[in-house]
Parts: sequence; structure tokens; C-alpha cells
Amino acid sequence: MLPNLLGLTDLRKVELSEAEGFLRAEIMLYDDLEDATSFDLDYLLQMHGLALGHLYAFAGKLRTVNLSKGGFNFPSAKFLDETMRNFDQLMLRPLPETYLDKDELIRDIALVHGELLFIHPFREGNGRTARLLADMMAQKQGHGKLRWEQVGRVNFDAYINAVQQAALDNRAPMEAIIRSVFPV
Repeated sequence: MLPNLLGLTDLRKVELSEAEGFLRAEIMLYDDLEDATSFDLDYLLQMHGLALGHLYAFAGKLRTVNLSKGGFNFPSAKFLDETMRNFDQLMLRPLPETYLDKDELIRDIALVHGELLFIHPFREGNGRTARLLADMMAQKQGHGKLRWEQVGRVNFDAYINAVQQAALDNRAPMEAIIRSVFPV
């Protein structure tokens, strides 16, 4: 368990505090969502800070430690500033303000989601931040939140595989997952 600003030592209480933080952030971000909202690096850092700033001093900041999960090493922390600047310039800033085609929106959500999960820019809360960003991207275009609960335990291995495939520039698996959870 990571040290936290509230001094919590019970894992369930930490998880509850994190979940409440993401819920508050979602409400605030949705209330502030407008046609001119830009999903750039500053927005991403703000999103993470809103969600976890009550709990962690590192919230809203890029990680400074190396991370691995299940034998997979995420990009090194020492290259993270440059990696995220590239992500911002090449993937986030070119996103159109308005999508005329739902398929194009789904492709862009899949692209951003897969890349963000591969980079894992934060010490904690990467998946939830990536899902919240995907939800905001869909909602900005007048769609509802994505139905992430459909990924569930049954399809979680396919979801992890899609993240790994996105890192290899094979975006089809992530696009299929985003399409399957996209609101109808």
C-alpha cells in the first residue's frame, strides 16, 4: 500500500477513498465539459489530480519511479516527460473538437486509451484515469459513458492483450473492445 495523505492503513478504506475521488472528479469534469474542452496533457494531469489529490501527494504529476506489472515493464520514469510530451503532441492535441463519424471517435478513443495504458504515466490510478478520459471523449460528442463493466473478469485478459497489442501498433484489439463497450 502506498503512503497516503490521510494516513489510511486499511486497504479497503484506501480503495474506497480512491473510488470516491474518481467519482468526484468525474462529476466535476462532466459539469465543466464543453465543446471547447481540449483533452491535452494539462487536462490529463488535472483529471488525475482531481481524482487522487485528496489522498496522494503525487496526484496530478507524472511518476518518478519505474513500474512493472505481471512481468511487464512500463516505460522508464526517466523518459516519461519526453514520452508524455510526444503523446500530447502526436495523439492528444490533434484530436478534433467535433466528430462527424462515430467510428472515427471510437478509433481515436482506442488509440488514446491503449497508448495511455501502455505508458502508465502515474504512480497509481492509470487505468481509472484512462477510462475516465475515454468517457469524457465520448460524452463531449454527445454519447454516454462507456460500459466498462462489460469488460469484467471474463474479458479482462482480452483487455490486457489489447493494451499490449496497442504497444506493438496493432490497434484492432483495443478498437474492438472500445466498440463493444461504446454506448448504443
